[in-house]
Amino acid sequence: MPSSTRPRLTVVGLGADGWPGVPEDTRRLVLEAPVVLGGARHLALLPAVPGQERTPWPSPLRDGLPALLERYAGREVVALASGDPLVSGIGSTLVGLLGADVVRVLPAVSSVALARARMGWPAETAEVVSVVGRDAHAVLRALSPGHRVLVLSSDASTPAEVAGLLDAAGYGESALTVLGDLGSAAESRRDGLARSWSGDAPALNVVALTLIGPVVGPRSGGLPDEAFEHDGQLTKRDLRASALARLAAQPGQLLWDVGAGAGSVGIEWLRAHPTCAAVAVEGDAARAERIRGNAARLGVPGLRVVHGRAPEALVGLPLPDAVFVGGGATVTGVVASCLDSLRPGGRLVVHGVTLETEALLGRLHAERGGELSRLHVEHAGAIGSFTGWTPTRAVTQWAWTKEKTA
Repeated sequence: MPSSTRPRLTVVGLGADGWPGVPEDTRRLVLEAPVVLGGARHLALLPAVPGQERTPWPSPLRDGLPALLERYAGREVVALASGDPLVSGIGSTLVGLLGADVVRVLPAVSSVALARARMGWPAETAEVVSVVGRDAHAVLRALSPGHRVLVLSSDASTPAEVAGLLDAAGYGESALTVLGDLGSAAESRRDGLARSWSGDAPALNVVALTLIGPVVGPRSGGLPDEAFEHDGQLTKRDLRASALARLAAQPGQLLWDVGAGAGSVGIEWLRAHPTCAAVAVEGDAARAERIRGNAARLGVPGLRVVHGRAPEALVGLPLPDAVFVGGGATVTGVVASCLDSLRPGGRLVVHGVTLETEALLGRLHAERGGELSRLHVEHAGAIGSFTGWTPTRAVTQWAWTKEKTA
């Protein structure tokens, strides 16, 4: 947003005790502001101030925010938020729209800090997962025996939904603690197990989980093939781990998984870090739908699935930091589009099992360099009463990194 259309904005976090808990100097800032933005609940907490303009957030929020902020261009504005506005809050959205140079944040104690204090959990021992306005399947990415997780709930239904997801995933013995209205006079706590959880929860709650269940697989890449539903179009575990090592997932970066099949590479990329993003491009409708189910079940419901065939389906997608082509490399324009779209410093990995794809990858390696490998995997299996090696089809892998511009 251009600087001429940006208000000067201070975001004030309110604790569960509301207006009485706000420090005196911050109270003066709020009461003297010509414009105050916030949710209806937060605005209702303020004492009356003659002439002060108070405006609730638009709905839908993200679509309406730019026009609302433009209305107050150049003016001093205060926005009210809950707790720490930069913990899954409006503060993060406003900084993204306006820039950190014009948004000042005055946080209250966050619900995360209060929840850790109530549980006695040091910060480094607990992962935080937000499902505020998001699919609760995101919790499943954190599955690991003995792991501690704090879930920032969307509403009163979140604890029961999370409990059901855990139970279905084999984590029914996990301990749940629902902490309601943290920091207020109405603060509450309820303990139980995922498999037997029932009943209501406060609308404002944080769910503390101590996970008990089986090892699902690594986050670094190489989930068992059985973790994915597929029709045979699956990048197998050992080959997938090799590809992911070269794709090198980095926080905040975007992957294109082209010819995604079961979506395994894109799903594992997303599991590497909660800020990673991925687009799975798949031309078969049934497979595209299967990818969505695999992504939700493995804790990364944010995977974007595009039903369409490359290279046409790649047009208009945000530019990637990494691309995996698991199928269709010989289709005219597919690899060329991926090479052109890749950001500087980005990584491309292409797999092929046919002689035609192998020839293509050989030419690309000769022209551009990179790393060309043939991968052979053999698994031990029964040969009568003995044990022998059963080979799988060899896969040719080309891995290439785009040079950074000066």
